[in-house]
Amino acid sequence: MVKPAALLAGAGLILLGACARVGPDYHVPPTAMVKAPAAQGPFVAAGPGTRNDPLPDHWWRLFDDPRLDTLIETALAANTDLRVAEANLQRTQALLRDRETRRQVQGGFSAETEWTQRSAEQVLSHTQPSEKETYDLGLSVSYDLDLFGALHRGIEAASADSEAAQAARDLVRVNVAAETARDWADLCNAGHQADVLRSVIARQEAGLALTRETVRHGRAAPYEIERRESMVETARARLPGLIAAQREALFRLTAMTGRPPAQADPSLLRCHTPLTLKQAIPVGDGQALLARRPDIRLAERRLAATTARIGVATAALYPDISLGGAIGSTGAATDMVSPLTNRFTVGPSIHWTLNRSGVRARIAATQAQGEADLAAFDGTVLKALREVEVALTAYGADIDRQRDLAHARDDARDVAAHLGTLRKGGRIGGLPAVEADRDALLAEEAVAAGQATLNADQMRLFLALGGGWTRPAAL
Repeated sequence: MVKPAALLAGAGLILLGACARVGPDYHVPPTAMVKAPAAQGPFVAAGPGTRNDPLPDHWWRLFDDPRLDTLIETALAANTDLRVAEANLQRTQALLRDRETRRQVQGGFSAETEWTQRSAEQVLSHTQPSEKETYDLGLSVSYDLDLFGALHRGIEAASADSEAAQAARDLVRVNVAAETARDWADLCNAGHQADVLRSVIARQEAGLALTRETVRHGRAAPYEIERRESMVETARARLPGLIAAQREALFRLTAMTGRPPAQADPSLLRCHTPLTLKQAIPVGDGQALLARRPDIRLAERRLAATTARIGVATAALYPDISLGGAIGSTGAATDMVSPLTNRFTVGPSIHWTLNRSGVRARIAATQAQGEADLAAFDGTVLKALREVEVALTAYGADIDRQRDLAHARDDARDVAAHLGTLRKGGRIGGLPAVEADRDALLAEEAVAAGQATLNADQMRLFLALGGGWTRPAAL
């Protein structure tokens, strides 16, 4: 019979366990960079081509390109890096469920039977002892009172680990979306640049033919032919690189969507139109960035997990007390479950580590890890803000550069049109008009290269802004 005093003592221990929890309660430290006012305001380098509206979850739809939308949806469903991240998240969620079960009543059942015969010499006998069949049945239950919160802090740490794995998965989604859009932009830009270069080559070949006619009639020096041939060959030499760049982008896209190169879709190579934005990019502000970027959330959750583990380590300074009991029956099979074979136990179990220096060393090590995680958290915030400002600066500069290139192209087109009119009127020869056409195409080639740079800047900015990890409703 359990004495009332034991029941009262057990109830008191449970009440004590409900209110005692060692180690620091987690909160974002006041010294964290995320709380600095400068980290929450508007971006310094925001300017041409951007606006302060919030970044949409699925930013690639701003390009209004259905093929790009399909490619990114496919990549988000089949990318191998994302599958790894999803599996890691499932593993941490399973570990969290395992941690949570440790707060529950634990139980076990055992049953065994065996035939035994003792050694005659062991019992100093000259006759063989008889054989016996023995058995052992047992049922045990226990409950860890968690008086000092070791189990609770462990669950906190496992929960933060699971949330960190989710942030890591979201970070992979951000990178998959941005890389897929960048590969598609590279493919389309390479096709467009190849088309422009072919036009340049055609105009240079026309100029070469006119030069040969001019030399044959003695109106130009023979070395002009070699100069023109060199220009044609130089232009032709650039074409294989653009064709290869387009196919390389195709293979990258194929891998991003989880397929081998042999399953690449050749119809994608028909894209020869660069991606264009008909509106300024919505970039939001620093506060929205800090709340959106998964790598910041990942670093913050790692800090939270380490803070909880400080509590786990600190709880080892105190006794670990469990309440438990067991019933069973052990004896010969012929006396199974008789009063003489029954047994039971009930009472508390106490485990207390006496090596205090080792425990304190582990606490100090966990606290140091917390300081490192806080520094990593601040570093991640600084990196995020720096990446956005750098991307905004490059994007603004290239917008200005692209505007100047477009003006130069328009001027070259006007000159070519004017000389073409003069040629038709017989007021100039054919060669100056051909050269003007070639110059206009070279200016168009510079604009095409500038557009490729502009698309790369846009993808870099979208990646820095950290959007694209929210799951679409259809997925």
